[in-house]
Amino acid sequence: MIKNPILRGFYPDPSICRVGEDYYIATSTFEWFPGVAVHHSRDLVHWRPIGHILTRRSQLDLQGIADSAGVWAPSLTWADGQFWLVYSVVRTRVSNFKDVLNYLVTAPSIDGPWSEPIFLNAVGFDASLYHDTDGRKWLVQIQWDFRKGKPRFAGIVLQEYDPTARKVLGLPKTILRKPALIEGPNLYKRDGYYYLMLAEGGTGWNHGISMARARSIEGPYELDPQEAVMTTRDTLAWPLQKAGHGELVETPSGETWLVHLCSRPVAPERRCILGRETALQRVVWSSEGWLRLASGGSLPEVKVAPPAELAPHPWALANPRDNFDQPSLGPHWQTLRRPADPSWISCTERPGWLRLRGRESTQSLFEHSLVARRLTSLHSVAETRLDFSPRHFTQMAGLVCWYDTLTHYYLRVTWDEERGKVLGIIVNDDGNYDELASAELAIGDWPDLYLRVEIDVPRLQFSASNDGKNWIQIGPPLDATKLSDDYGRGLHFTGAFVGICAQDINGSAAPADFDYFELKTRDDEGQQ
Repeated sequence: MIKNPILRGFYPDPSICRVGEDYYIATSTFEWFPGVAVHHSRDLVHWRPIGHILTRRSQLDLQGIADSAGVWAPSLTWADGQFWLVYSVVRTRVSNFKDVLNYLVTAPSIDGPWSEPIFLNAVGFDASLYHDTDGRKWLVQIQWDFRKGKPRFAGIVLQEYDPTARKVLGLPKTILRKPALIEGPNLYKRDGYYYLMLAEGGTGWNHGISMARARSIEGPYELDPQEAVMTTRDTLAWPLQKAGHGELVETPSGETWLVHLCSRPVAPERRCILGRETALQRVVWSSEGWLRLASGGSLPEVKVAPPAELAPHPWALANPRDNFDQPSLGPHWQTLRRPADPSWISCTERPGWLRLRGRESTQSLFEHSLVARRLTSLHSVAETRLDFSPRHFTQMAGLVCWYDTLTHYYLRVTWDEERGKVLGIIVNDDGNYDELASAELAIGDWPDLYLRVEIDVPRLQFSASNDGKNWIQIGPPLDATKLSDDYGRGLHFTGAFVGICAQDINGSAAPADFDYFELKTRDDEGQQ
């Protein structure tokens, strides 16, 4: 069975395409680098991460980008013998204005090489590229309106893209407005109609997918008589919430499938610690020519029978332990805002160890020395071994549970003028900084240092060991649910990560070495 979510953890705004027998899903990465995560499947059941598309600073410069800004809603398509990726880089996020730059990159293979970016426009976000049957190409996206008293989501606009001139033509033309908030547009063509798929109601609890259609690509568009193809806005107890922002893909036999985002809240606060995840539903076309869920109604299913035409194609399970014995990090890892370059990270300086050179604080928007993996289960244990010799209180390194610069938990080693080398916990709670006095422990005589965090939502417990066998709890249990979209001030769009980091706020780049990193998980049914 297809068990939703198919991509667990922070994998939102999915864009899907098929090339032969291969299916690819691209998802948003926001402030994390590299940009645009890609997963691969051959049966729609089993998915594996294969890397990222935006791997160079010339393609993606996120320095100074605010939390939950950066890369929004990529659109991945295949046409004319190559892949096309349109993506938005949001620079201004929490004001009347949205400074958004939209780009296009192409590649002959999903593995690249991906081109340098072509600037398209700065109209609004959620841009997608439609390849028409007559050879013309169209960019469709939302128009953002910053003016006082105007709806911010000002409708769906269309521009033609000229691949020869490598630019959009003319001014954007509005093709659809609705009283509801609409975004995430994608165009499809079927039986003489252009279909416009929309994300509606915002990406929170009111989210859904709606449709419109027209005989001409420029409209006028008629609305689907059914309010939503899919939504959970009226069924708050449904296991997959916030369902919306979708795309379609067809199997070779013509079956239609809908990939979409969703979230799984944790009671009682209804916080989605794993962020917005990716799910898959089978859909059909009604006799009136409208898209409908194959299961009936408008609620997304947790378990869906896969296409009978596709033979099962499982992938080898990833090793939960990374021994850092490869020259570079694997596809599960990401960094904040900047690439993993030799100026601050190395897998080769000390063979078998990952070396991080400390840089700015965990609250910086510029120079982090932090690498992390998405949390994909509410039941997880992460562990590492650290070799670090701080000589000043400005030098720190350790194990971090991360949502963003305002909210994270940090089990760190540092230096204290009176006690020497100490272990303790820093808490950033929606921007409120604290050091837990009850968690401070002098460890100057420890021969080794192992760090662990056990997450059994809502409980998050740090512990440490001097031999990797005998563990002591460090600090009190903490609230894991705060590492979520639904906690704190403002809107958030990412998800929880767990990883390792180092700081040297004096600027002397003190090294911290990590022998391994292990992340073990189990799902709600107890499976590893």
